[in-house]
Amino acid sequence: MFIEERHQAILNLLKENGRIKISDIQKEFNISLESARRDLRILEEKGLLKRTHGGAIPLMQVGFIPPRVREIKEVFDNYDAIAKKGAEFIKENDIVYLTSGSVGFIMLKYLPRDINYTLVVNSVSLANELKLWDNVSVYVVGGKMRQHSTASMVDSLATSFVRNMHFDLNLMTAGGVDAQFGVSNGTDETATFQRAVIENSRRNILLMPNQKIGFKAFIKVCDVNKFDTLITDWDASEEELVKIREAGVEVIVVENEKDGNPADK
Repeated sequence: MFIEERHQAILNLLKENGRIKISDIQKEFNISLESARRDLRILEEKGLLKRTHGGAIPLMQVGFIPPRVREIKEVFDNYDAIAKKGAEFIKENDIVYLTSGSVGFIMLKYLPRDINYTLVVNSVSLANELKLWDNVSVYVVGGKMRQHSTASMVDSLATSFVRNMHFDLNLMTAGGVDAQFGVSNGTDETATFQRAVIENSRRNILLMPNQKIGFKAFIKVCDVNKFDTLITDWDASEEELVKIREAGVEVIVVENEKDGNPADK
């Protein structure tokens, strides 16, 4: 097999599986560790994939929106693990802003049911899921509703709403996070809304799957160190995580509980 053919085969495997390990490349093509690493390096330089600790993942595309929980047959393991970890930070009587992204919906499985607290959400769909929870007071941000998605509100009315609130905890997602560029999102309205939440929160936690680490979305929300903590997963770029730590952000890497991979990368 020619090198070019092997590279195409690697890309095909990556597309099929969503990620690929260096050890898989070695076994599949009967090549050395160094050759497998070199293949990934060449493909990354060509802009065809993104290397991670021990393998590679597909490049994020601009405008990519993770499918909502109700629209997918299987929750990605990394989204689930990040959501579970994020829910652990909610304490008795906290006032919490909860993201309307996919991780927020997944987190419904893990939100505490044995303590009282307040949730502020900007999604009608998310609020509807919480209407029968006796231990949670729910506030819904007002504004123009985005239809055909999570029914979220992020316009100027929504921004004015959250500017008059204080949050003990902000559990937020975004379009991307890059140590140098910062946290970013796809629209100006969303970025403006998120800035207001961040500024009024005592503790800000960013919930980001590996696909969004090192990725720059269209509009900058804030510098990365506006967040106290980043929760991501085992496939995130170690090189980028080092830079984020150096910026003063606590980085928590969750384990793949199915594979038993360690989180102390």
